[in-house]
Amino acid sequence: MQKKLFFLIAFIVIAGSFLTAGDKKFKTEVFKTDAGPMEITFIGHGTLMFTFNKMIIHVDPISRVADYTQLPKADLVLITHHHGDHLDTGALEHIRTEKTPVVLTKKCSETVSGGIIMANGDIKTVKNLKIEAVPAYNLVHKRKDGKPFHIKGEGNGYVITFSNKRVYVAGDTENTPEMKKLEDIDIAVLPMNLPYTMTPEMVADAAKAFKPKVLFIYHFFPEQVDFPKLKNLMKDTKEVDLRIHQ
Repeated sequence: MQKKLFFLIAFIVIAGSFLTAGDKKFKTEVFKTDAGPMEITFIGHGTLMFTFNKMIIHVDPISRVADYTQLPKADLVLITHHHGDHLDTGALEHIRTEKTPVVLTKKCSETVSGGIIMANGDIKTVKNLKIEAVPAYNLVHKRKDGKPFHIKGEGNGYVITFSNKRVYVAGDTENTPEMKKLEDIDIAVLPMNLPYTMTPEMVADAAKAFKPKVLFIYHFFPEQVDFPKLKNLMKDTKEVDLRIHQ
C-alpha cells in the first residue's frame, strides 16, 4: 500500500492512504480501534472493502468498478440487496472461497447459494463481528409505475462492530425512521444519488438525527451530486465530521 497522505484527527482516524490494485488506486481511510487498525477502502459506486484483524470484508463487490482478480480474497462478504450494481456473481466468484461466509438478503439468496440470510432487524455474529441489519428502502423516490426504487423489506444496510467502533453502511436507502434512530455510530457511509437514494437534504436530515462521528458519502454520480449544498447544510453540525472523496 503506497502512503500518500498522513494525518491524525483526535478521536479515531490514524491515517489515509491508497490501495493499488492493477492500474487502479482506491482511497483508504484507517481508523484506530481497541483491537488494532480498521481500514475502509472505497472501491467505487456502492462498493467497499474493510480490513480488520487480518480479515478482508467485501461489501457489494461489483466487477464494473474493480478487477476482483487483483483484490484480496474475502474472509466475509456483505451484500445489501439484489440489484445488479450491488450483487455481481462474477465478482463474488473471484473473492469467495469455500470458507467465506456471505451475508445477504432473502432476495439475494435466490441468486447466491449458501449465504447467511439476514432480514431487517436481525442481529448476528459472523467471523466474530456483530452485524445488525438495518432496513434500506425508499420513502419518496419511485418508479413511473408508482413502486419505490427500493422496497421496504428487500434490502439491508449493515451496522458492523469492529471492536469498540460501530460502522454503518447504509446500502440503497433514504432517510428512514430506522436510520434516524441509530445510536452510537462512529462511522456512517450514506448514499446520495438521484433519483434512487438521497438528496443532500435527506442526508443532512439523517446525519443530524443519529450524529455519526464521521460521515462519508458513497454511491453517487459525480456529474449530478451537489456536495456544496450538503456541506452548507451540515456546516453547523460540528459533531459530525463530513468527509467527501470526489
